[in-house]
Order: sequence, then structure tokens, then C-alpha cells
Amino acid sequence: MTRHIRWQAVIAVVGVILVVVLLGYVALTTTTVTIPDTGGTYVEGIAGRPSYINPILSQYNQVDRDLVSLIFSGLTTINERGEIIPSLARDWDLSDDGLVYTFYLRRDVLWHDGEPFTVDDVLFTVEAIQDEDYQGAPVLSEMWRTVTVDKINDYTLTFTLQAPLATFLDYTTVNILPQHLLAEVPASELPRNQFSVRPVGTGMYKIGEVSSEHVILEANPDYFGEQPLLSKIEFKFYPDYQSVFAAYQQGEVEGVGQVLPEDLMAVRKEENLRLYAARLSGYTLVFLNLDLPIFEEKEVRQALLWGIDRQRIIDQMLDGQGVVAHSSIMPDSWAYNDDVFRYSYDPGKARDLLTEAGWADTDGDGVREKGDRSLEFVLLTNKDPERRQIIEEIARQLWEVGVKVLPVVEDSSWVVNEALRPRNFDAVLYSWGNLPSDPDPYLMWHSTQIGGDGQNYAGLDSRDIDELLEQARQSTDQGERAELYREFQDMFADEVPALLLYYPVYNYAVDEMVKGVQLSPMMDPSDRFRTIAQWYIKTRRVMVSEAGVE
Repeated sequence: MTRHIRWQAVIAVVGVILVVVLLGYVALTTTTVTIPDTGGTYVEGIAGRPSYINPILSQYNQVDRDLVSLIFSGLTTINERGEIIPSLARDWDLSDDGLVYTFYLRRDVLWHDGEPFTVDDVLFTVEAIQDEDYQGAPVLSEMWRTVTVDKINDYTLTFTLQAPLATFLDYTTVNILPQHLLAEVPASELPRNQFSVRPVGTGMYKIGEVSSEHVILEANPDYFGEQPLLSKIEFKFYPDYQSVFAAYQQGEVEGVGQVLPEDLMAVRKEENLRLYAARLSGYTLVFLNLDLPIFEEKEVRQALLWGIDRQRIIDQMLDGQGVVAHSSIMPDSWAYNDDVFRYSYDPGKARDLLTEAGWADTDGDGVREKGDRSLEFVLLTNKDPERRQIIEEIARQLWEVGVKVLPVVEDSSWVVNEALRPRNFDAVLYSWGNLPSDPDPYLMWHSTQIGGDGQNYAGLDSRDIDELLEQARQSTDQGERAELYREFQDMFADEVPALLLYYPVYNYAVDEMVKGVQLSPMMDPSDRFRTIAQWYIKTRRVMVSEAGVE
């Protein structure tokens, strides 16, 4: 009997303990929340290796641009809506004549080595780009050589332009170099200087460890902006993105720097890998050589666009990772014309247009003729397997409307140096990438850009279009510019100087252990780090009141 009573007592005590523990757990979980915490290392695999971790030399290497975006800062930066916003500069003014920009710099910025950031650093950077021995992108030096820079005091300077240039603020996003470390280094020697291996910047992260296999970045405790939650970011280098994906499967990395269309299916099968996608600022197109007799009639050019099933190309060759392009201005731009004429896939309309223009298959060989000319041309691109498939599909589709297309592939350097630049081609499949936030298409479509180093490869020569682009470039009124660009897009759609195909989509994969990842429309793949300050791995529990939750 006594033993029975003792067991009852023990059971009662255990029951009370369990109730207390349960109540405590309920109280804890209902009065606390989990929030992001600082700490942790994010490891990402990327294809390639750095060449110059230097912002004025990084234009030709994506790995360099990725690192530069985290290590350095510019006077201004670009937000997710494509707007220019302050960074190292806190504000700026523009004179009434549109020629003089006065910039006012932040006074709380330190370089990673503790030295203060001042106007002298900006002057040094601009002078290095203006130098005749500058080794970076020519388009950057050509613009800056037309600008005069004057120091007002340690935190104020002016940029004076020779003529109003609506796109000037885009150039102020270039990241700034430290004058105190590089003042004695000639511009010609910057690529070989040790600084390009172990740089010092003002950005959110600073260089920790560097080797041929990886780079480790450490959070900058003196960063003037929002402090990141991740303590470190490690970039591991691989020969290609297939190797990066394999490294993820082996547990070597948590992020895949870019997911190629051919790898999308395999990535989607990975239970813990999260896929992110965003439209890139650029477009893929077919340049038509407008000096070629068969392309002189716009009805022929229009028919070619009606005859190409661009959505099929996106679905089958790109695994859906693209958006049909209807304008050379990006859809998320303030200058985009929502009402621009859109060419759908309509082979019947293509045939009718060609027939009305006098092109007919008189000898029954499947190819239309007009006089002594056959409607046939060579379509050139580089040896990328995806591009090869695209030009072969275009050739197949256009054959259905009586156009003979001969697909040809060559090395990328040959395509650019032997075909595009000397205008020695019939048609070329090409891509414009990393387009600036300002929608100005002057460099690609104004007639002054047809020869020499100009980029009007199609040879579009229209006085009406030239005037629109000139007026828009000189105006500082965004509303006026938007209207001018809407007219330009209407004219472009009517003239069809090139066959716009699609806007590319960038894919990026990160393990689910990394939280807070977001992507928005991107100017460059390095923009995937635009929200890096909110990414986190570690968490902690706090009282609801501490977290600000109501």
C-alpha cells in the first residue's frame, strides 16, 4: 500500500514538472521571435578568376566586377528601380545651363586602412581614367576626357561639361580609388600593381585572404552605410559553372554564381537549393547590315521579324529564361514605351509582306527572288552552343517564308574584330549587356556611330531618329526625354534596323540555409549583391518587445 502511494506521488511530481516545462516552452515561444543575427560565412562558387580587382579596370571580367561591387563605392549608385542615388556623395546640384555639377561628399567615410576619404581621391580617380595611358574601357575615358574637375574644398568639387549630357550621372557611379595609396603609380602600371590583387576600398566588405583558389572578404566595421549581417563572404573559383554546381552537390559552396539554362533542370531537383531569377539590363538581337541590297526595304526587315517565333526560341533554347524584346529600351525604364508596336509570330503576314514587296519564288527552289537578287544571307555568331542553336532555329523558321539563311559560327574575337567592327557581315546574332541605367541609345543607333569605333553596327542612318536622340541627350527634363524616347521607339519599330529577339534572364542559386536573398532587375550580374546587407545565416531569439513586433 505504501509503495503504491509513493508511485502516485512520483507520477504527480513528474506530471507537475512536465506541465511547468510545457508552460515555460509555450511562454517562451509565444513571447519571443527569431530574428537575423550577425555572423557566419557565405561561400559562393564562381566561374573564372580575378584579373584586376580595380574598379577602373574591371569592365572585362565578371569576377572582378563581383568583387569590386562589394569592396568599393562610387559617388553615386543605382537602386533597384534604376535610379541614381547618393553613395559617397551626400548630394549634388546642377547649374541652370546643365553644364556644371557640384558634388558634396560625405564626411564620415574611411578607407579600409583607416585613412579618410576626401575630394582628392575623386580627382585622382578621374585623372587616372583621363590619362592617355589608361588601360580600361575606352568608352569610359572618352567621356571623362571631356569633363573638367575642380576642387572647391576637401568635401566639395565640380564637374564641368563641354555640353549638356543627360547621361552624365551614370558615369558618377564609377567606384573611387584611394589617392594616398596610388598617387605615385602611373596609369600604365595600374594593371600590374599589387593593389589590383589586394585592393583597399570604402565598401561594405574588405579583403581578408587572397589566393589562386579563393578570396575571402570580411565585413568592414567602419562602413558608412548599413552594416551587413554576414561576417564573411568567400568566393571559390572554378573553371566553369558546371563545376560550380558539382561543388555545391559536394558541399563545397552554398551559392552558385550563375545557373546556365542547360543546368536549370538539375538545379530544380536539388531540394535545398533555391533558384532566383531577374531580368538583366541588355538584349539579344540580330544586326542586319543595312548596306546590303536585300535589307534596303523596310518591308523585308519587317517580314523577317514577323517570320521568327521568338517565344519558341526562348522556350526551347533558353528553357524559358528570356522575355521577348519589343524595344531597345528596357521595360523597367522610365523611358519605355508601353504602347510600342509589337511583332508577334505571323508567318502568313511575313509571306504577304514579301509578296507585296515583289519578292516571289519564281523558280520553285523555295527561295524568293526579286530581279537578279535572291532573298538569302549569312547569319553569323560565335561558337557558343546556345547561340548556334538559335541561329539554326532562325534559319529553319525563315525558310518557311521563303528566306534562305546560312548559319555560320566563328570565334568570338573574329566575330567582333573581323565582322562587326569593319561592318563585314550580312547579319550577326549579338547581345548588348550591362546597359547603363540611363536609357540613352545614342551610342548604338545614332548615325555618327556608324564608322570607326562606333557601335551602330547595323548602319542605321535616319535624320529623324538622329534628331530625337540628340534632343533627348541634351535635355535635363526627364518628362521631355521620355516623350522623345517614346517617339524613337515607335520609329525603331517601324524601321526594324535590327531584329530584336529577347531580354535575357539571370539565374542564381543559393542554399536555403542563407536567408534574406532577393533579386530585382539587374544592370549587371554583380547586382545580385545589391541586398547583401540583409542576407543572413545565423539567427537568435529575442522578446517580442525587443524585436519591435506588435
